[in-house]
Amino acid sequence: MTLDVEYLRGVRSTFPELRFRVYYFDPERVRGLISSSVRQALEQPLNYARNYLAELLEPCVKRVIYLDSDLVVVDDISKLWKTSLGRKTIGAPEYCHANFTRYFTSHFWSGFAGVFSGRRPCYFNTGVMAIDLANWRRLGYTHLIERWMEIQKTSTHRIYELGSLPPYLLVFAGKVAPIDHRWNQHGLGGDNVRGSCRDLHPGPVSLLHWSGSGKPWLRLDSHHPCPLDSLWSPFDLTN
Repeated sequence: MTLDVEYLRGVRSTFPELRFRVYYFDPERVRGLISSSVRQALEQPLNYARNYLAELLEPCVKRVIYLDSDLVVVDDISKLWKTSLGRKTIGAPEYCHANFTRYFTSHFWSGFAGVFSGRRPCYFNTGVMAIDLANWRRLGYTHLIERWMEIQKTSTHRIYELGSLPPYLLVFAGKVAPIDHRWNQHGLGGDNVRGSCRDLHPGPVSLLHWSGSGKPWLRLDSHHPCPLDSLWSPFDLTN
C-alpha cells in the first residue's frame, strides 16, 4: 500500500482541526470488471471505489456522503447530511430533462430495456451522493452493480460506453431520493471528450463540481484555464 505522504501532510497543515481516517482500497477488487471507456481516466479502479464503501467502512457506519475529488463545497455540508432519503438507499440531484437513452447503446435498448420497467429513470451524477449504507448492505447493491459490469465485460456487444456511471443508473435510476440541484453544479470540466469550458447552471450553488474531462488543476498549471477555474485556485493544496 502506498499513500501520498506529502498530500496528507498538506491536508493536516491546512485543516489542523480536521479529524479524518484513511481507508485503503485494493484496486484488484474491481480491476477485472472494468471495461474500456470513452476516456481512459474513467477506467481507473479508484473511480469504482464508491461501489465498495459498504465493505470498506465499519458496519457501525450507517450513512455516508460520497464526494468526488474534483469538487469544492461552498456551503455547510451538514445541510446535505440532514437531507431525508425516505426509504431510498441513495439520494442525489436528478436531471430528468436529460436524454437518458444516450447513456446506453442500441444493443442495450434492444435487449435489456425491460430493466427499467415500472420506474421513471432519470440521469444523476454519482460524484455527489448521500448513501444509506445499512440499506445498501441489506439489499446487496455491490453485487448488483458488479453483475452489470460483468454483463458489459462478457457481452458480445457493449451495453454502455462510459465508465462507472451506467451501472449505477441501471441499479438506481428511478429509485433515487431527489436532492436540491444546488448540491451538484456539475459538468464544469466540460464534456468527456473535448473538455470545453462550461458555465454554471442557473440557480443557487452549494457545491462546484468539475466533472468531465477538463480538470481545473491541469488547466491552471497549463495557463489555459476556463473562467470558472479561478474558483478552484484558492482551494488547491498543491499551489
